[in-house]
Amino acid sequence: MSRSLPPLVALRAFEAVARLGSVRKAAEELGVDHAAVGRHVKNLEAFLGTRLFDSGPRGTRPTPDGRRYAHQVGLAFDVIGEATDALKPRSAGGELRIWCVPGLAARWLMPRLKALETAIRDREIVLRPTDQAPDLLRGEADVEIRFRERPVAGVSAEPLATPRYFPVASPAFLAGRPAPVRAADLARLPLIHEESREQWRHWLAAAGLDPVPALDGPRLWYANVAIEAALMGQGVVLVNPLQIEAERADGRLVELMRTDIRIGAYVIQIETGRWSDPVMVKLRRWLKDEMARSLAADASLSPVVTTGHQSGVESASA
Repeated sequence: MSRSLPPLVALRAFEAVARLGSVRKAAEELGVDHAAVGRHVKNLEAFLGTRLFDSGPRGTRPTPDGRRYAHQVGLAFDVIGEATDALKPRSAGGELRIWCVPGLAARWLMPRLKALETAIRDREIVLRPTDQAPDLLRGEADVEIRFRERPVAGVSAEPLATPRYFPVASPAFLAGRPAPVRAADLARLPLIHEESREQWRHWLAAAGLDPVPALDGPRLWYANVAIEAALMGQGVVLVNPLQIEAERADGRLVELMRTDIRIGAYVIQIETGRWSDPVMVKLRRWLKDEMARSLAADASLSPVVTTGHQSGVESASA
């Protein structure tokens, strides 16, 4: 069956302009002169016999026809990309370099590396647990997974999950101590902190403690190290369900008070020009689905008895 198809180069130019909202940005992404992009779009409009964009002070915006066409063309490019991806041999596409905050990397993502390699079959996964921010625009990393967004021009971000945070301690630490029932009870216990005491301060305030007293306890910088200190019986640490799946399941860490306090989201950040790359789309979907499964298991536990609110505290090493 013959198909009446416009030139692929014109479709690529049109899709890029519609997605980015700018002829200049589309030209930069495609590596061509902006005049060439404009010419391809004009040729496509002539081929279709309809106007696809309106230009004004707010930039280039698709017409109703343009929006519908852009959606369908984008889906077609996704199909082509996925079909191409499926045919490539493993590692043919090179490395997928992921920089991830240490606590999430070590305690949630590393146990799932085999599953991630199965989902992203044509890339060699290079995982770097770090709280340092890569220069995504210069290609220092392909993906950054962090706690809370770090706005950067030319970088797109999407929340992956907003888990609840709650205090835990080891059975050895809790032995002989009365179980805390209020935030004030927790504040009197030895608390373990990450790089600052602000996370605990905001959590206690969200749990209803007013005023929050001066807090003591060691500052251990990384969530992973703070959790290890709690496992050794050195105090109480704030965690989320993604960080202590194994320790919680086997009873090495016990939740104190059942609360629902959320202090931020895990976010994935990718250079905007690569945001719609099939591998990046697949990675984002995989991360969101896996995190949702983990948090669904947490939600199935005993009912919440204390409710807090979201807080603005930031922790780079969650």
